[in-house]
Amino acid sequence: MSRSLPPLNALLAFEAAAHSGSFTAAAKQLGSTQSAISQQIRGLEEALGKPLFTRIYRGVVLNESGEALYGAVSSGFDQIRETVKKLQQVSGKRRINVATDFACAAYWLVPRLSSYREQHPDTEVRIITAHSYTAFEDADDVDLLIRYCSVPPKLGTAIPLFHEEVYPICSPYFLKEYGDVKSHKGLAQLPLLALRQDHAAGWMDWLRLFEQRGSQVLPSKPIMEFDNYTLLVQSAIAGQGVGLGWGTLIDDLVERGVLVALSDFSVNTQGGYYLFVSDKSHHEMEGLRALVNWLSVGVNQ
Repeated sequence: MSRSLPPLNALLAFEAAAHSGSFTAAAKQLGSTQSAISQQIRGLEEALGKPLFTRIYRGVVLNESGEALYGAVSSGFDQIRETVKKLQQVSGKRRINVATDFACAAYWLVPRLSSYREQHPDTEVRIITAHSYTAFEDADDVDLLIRYCSVPPKLGTAIPLFHEEVYPICSPYFLKEYGDVKSHKGLAQLPLLALRQDHAAGWMDWLRLFEQRGSQVLPSKPIMEFDNYTLLVQSAIAGQGVGLGWGTLIDDLVERGVLVALSDFSVNTQGGYYLFVSDKSHHEMEGLRALVNWLSVGVNQ
């Protein structure tokens, strides 16, 4: 009896697209591209000899054949995920999946994890990163989510980690070359580095910084834009311009003299980073509760 099945990647793409109703959303969830998802599903439809979706404006919906396949695929993947979780627990090595953006992972979370690992050697922490938090919305394997919120979420839904303080940053070499910055006008005329707006996730930008400081000066157009905050910081370290620094995230770089904080131009907002515990995670797992407690006081560690 033949046990041939369509490729696993095609089934994963199909499940994600069926769940989200969009090839684009499926691509974000799987860390792929819209064209790759479309090609995988087209190959799946050709292998089955029938279409699975009806294309609509800005999305797709399952047809009768698609509904039948989705029921089987979704059920099968759910069983696999649940079995994998049980096997991980039986092995004695508990895994906790923590999702966050690249900047928080690189500059705050990873440098502080070593002390947690020493205290909890039987718990494995897996860090999942993405440009956008939407990539985590339908992820079944995320236990904890650390995300930036421009407005504090409702009480009881999240644990505050640290509030937002933003100030310009540059390298010591850059500051020596351009001299001390004493006014908004002088700051606005410097070569500025910025995040692309479609990747800024509501973070502060140069225009808002000037506005919240009550300045009538308009900042110049950035000389470089990035879709990744870690690249922006590296560019500032290299002396290529002035970027915006988020307190707590880049405190260590400032303390070590790698970057200089132009704190005279700082802004404090009601935004900040918050910790969310997934409803799907095992809340009573000792390692998870310990990690939540550790992260909630991690700013002082």
